[in-house]
Amino acid sequence: MSDSASSLRKGIGLWGVVSLGLGTAVGVSIFSAISPATALAGPAMLLSVVVAALPMYLIAISYAFLGSAMPVSGASFVWPSRFLHPALGFIIAWMRIIANMGAMVVLALVVVRYVSMVVDLPVKPTMFAVLLASYLVNLAGVHIAARAQTAMIGALVVLFGVFVAWGGAVAAEPARLAPFVPHGWGGVLAATPLLMGLFFGLEAATEAGAEVADGRRSIPLGIALAIGSATLLYIAVAFVALTVLGADTLATSEAPILDAAAQFMGPLAKPVIVCAAVVAIGTSLNAIFTLFSRSLFAMGEAGVLPAFLTRVHPRTHVPHVALLAVFLIGCAGLLLPMELTFLFLAVNIPNLVKYGSICLVAARVASGHSDLHAQAAFRPSPAAMTWLGRAGALCALALALTGIEADWRPYVLLLAWGAAGAIWYCLRPRR
Repeated sequence: MSDSASSLRKGIGLWGVVSLGLGTAVGVSIFSAISPATALAGPAMLLSVVVAALPMYLIAISYAFLGSAMPVSGASFVWPSRFLHPALGFIIAWMRIIANMGAMVVLALVVVRYVSMVVDLPVKPTMFAVLLASYLVNLAGVHIAARAQTAMIGALVVLFGVFVAWGGAVAAEPARLAPFVPHGWGGVLAATPLLMGLFFGLEAATEAGAEVADGRRSIPLGIALAIGSATLLYIAVAFVALTVLGADTLATSEAPILDAAAQFMGPLAKPVIVCAAVVAIGTSLNAIFTLFSRSLFAMGEAGVLPAFLTRVHPRTHVPHVALLAVFLIGCAGLLLPMELTFLFLAVNIPNLVKYGSICLVAARVASGHSDLHAQAAFRPSPAAMTWLGRAGALCALALALTGIEADWRPYVLLLAWGAAGAIWYCLRPRR
């Protein structure tokens, strides 16, 4: 480990791992994906949530295994570089620059739209202010960012708990779930791709593995708690929305959680749900700043990006130059088209490629590195981990190709960005 890596402070505990995972995953999707999924599957979209979680469970096993064997910062770059090929690790991390830029823009845009339900705000200046706030929180130190993340996740769980308990007690009518599978099992499967995004990011804390206290234990346990909690949260929220509004009404709602809350909260619905949306999206944005900066930091350490990205602040022990780079990349993203389909695909495709590569790494480590397998706190048998890793890689590849019909432009953008990265990789100054 280099001097710069060793100077990163281990300020993330078990609940920090859980909150980073939940905070990354529970963002925009829960407020938007329920309606179109219900239009395709009816009340059986509850089953679609479970089906959508299955590929992420496969992928999470690979992350838990690798995170407990080799906790490092910038894992999505370091692991493929070390065990597949350095150029592949670079290209995956390079493509995720666009993904993270798009994610920051989506989150800032949606949070402004929700707050604008209460008070009118200028879109671009407010998006800039949101990005600046996340940058300043992370600049204060990883322990501050982790505590802020844990506090926001706690508030989010309370707000969704109020929604589920209140709605379930006074307005839910389970009879509205009948017929449960009106469009057949084909509808259940058709709704599944829309719900995949609910689970993206649950492995997020592996990107800051060098800053996780007792990472070999905390990372696999934290991933398991995050994905289990997220699944229960999504099913509970969707169940209440379905039994309060009914499938037909929910399928056509543009703000499903808000419309459901309005049925039993009255005038309190708007401030409560807007607050929940702001907190949920804020946790995702905070996590991106924490984890994207560690990816740039790791790339700087490896010599594939400029060395100044590895500078660590002597007082707060954060990669402050990498954090500034993340902030500037987010600001540049304000120039992208403000079209959510385009932005979602630009975010999801590189993430799925990353997931596939990590699953292949897990399979290779399990089958060819007995020493690393032996030191993992979470270690399925080598044969089982090899099979699970390969299955996860196939799922990720298949999902990455499903968006071509929706919008081909993000694929072209990512290919062009990848080509630029390949040129940089070949011509970069060697250290």
